[in-house]
Amino acid sequence: MACFTPPWLLQSGLAMTLYTALLAPHLWDQTLAVVPLAYQDHIFTGQGGVPIFGRWVGSPRCRGTIIATYGITGNLENQWFLEILARKAHQRGYGVVLFDWRGHGKTGELSPTLTSDGLYDGQDYLALAATAKHLGCPPPYWLVGDSLSGQLALWGGREAMALPLTRTAGAGRGRQDIGGVAVVCPNLDANRSLRYLTAHPLGRYLEQSLARELRRLAEALHRAHPDHLDAAAIARAHSIWTFDQELVIPRLGFATVTDYYAASSPLPFMADLWVPTLILYAADDPLFDPSIIPDLQGVCAANPHLDLVLTRHGGHVGYYSSLAGQRRSQDPDPWWAWNRVLDWVDQRSPGLT
Repeated sequence: MACFTPPWLLQSGLAMTLYTALLAPHLWDQTLAVVPLAYQDHIFTGQGGVPIFGRWVGSPRCRGTIIATYGITGNLENQWFLEILARKAHQRGYGVVLFDWRGHGKTGELSPTLTSDGLYDGQDYLALAATAKHLGCPPPYWLVGDSLSGQLALWGGREAMALPLTRTAGAGRGRQDIGGVAVVCPNLDANRSLRYLTAHPLGRYLEQSLARELRRLAEALHRAHPDHLDAAAIARAHSIWTFDQELVIPRLGFATVTDYYAASSPLPFMADLWVPTLILYAADDPLFDPSIIPDLQGVCAANPHLDLVLTRHGGHVGYYSSLAGQRRSQDPDPWWAWNRVLDWVDQRSPGLT
C-alpha cells in the first residue's frame, strides 16, 4: 500500500471521515498559504442542453485546466475541499473550472434536471471542457472529482474515449484535449456499498445524514421548479435508496434502483478505460464495502492506463496528513490527496518549469 501518515488521533477511517465532515470545514483556510481566486461566473451548456452553473479562472502559465465538482450534496458556496484543490492547482499554473452538477446549487435553480450518477454527468464534464477553451482555459483538461463526483469524472473519462482523435470543425474538442482523470475515494459500486453502509448502526447514521441532505436538495429544487417535482414523492424520500426510487429513476427509465446503480457504477467499465486515470482509495473508507478493494486492485493491475494509489488509512475523502507525513512527502500543507493528484497531473502536463 502507498504511504500516507495521518495524525495519531485520525488513524481510524471513521475518525478521519468525521473530522473532515465536522471540524475541517472551520479550520481549512488556516492550513493554506495560497490566496483566494478571482473567479468569473458562467452558465455552461451540458449534455442535452441542461444549463450548468460554473466558475472559472484562467491559467497563469498555460499548463492546462482542472475541471472539477463535489460529492453527493452541497453547492459551490460551501465546498471548501474543492476550493483547496482550486487554489493549489492555480498556484501550480493551471486554469480551473468548478461547477454545480445537476440538481445542485445554482444549476438546480436553473434546471429541474436531477442527477444521473454519471450517465449524463460525464458528458457534462466534456461539454464544460469545450466551452472552457473558448473562455481562455487551455487544454489539456483534467477531469477531477471525489466521492460521488469521482464517479462522475470516471464517466467523463469513459465518454472521452468516444471523442474524435483530433478537433474537427464545430466539435470544439478532440480526444487529445483530455489529459486524464483523477479521483479521490470514488463511488465504484453503489449496490454493494449502500448495502454495506446500511447493514451497521453507525453506517445507517451516516446514510441517514446524507439522505437528509438529499431531501433538502429536493425541497430546494421543488421551490425553484414546483411544477416539475412531486412534493409527495419528496416526502417519501427518507433514504438514499428511496430518493433515487422516488425522484431519479422514473425520469431515467430504470425499473429499479438496483438496475440504475448497476448501470451507473464505474467499476464494470474501468477495465476498458484507456484515458490516463489516477484513483486514490483508502482501505479504511467507512462508506464503501471493503469487498470492492480486491476487485479494484485486479482491474487496475490488468489495465496499464489506471494508476491505483491504495492507502491503509485516509477515511472517506479525508487524507489529512500529519506533520511527519508532510515532511516525508515534502508537502506544503496537510492535504495529501490533492497534493498527490496535482503531482500526478504535473508529471503528465506540458510546460513544466
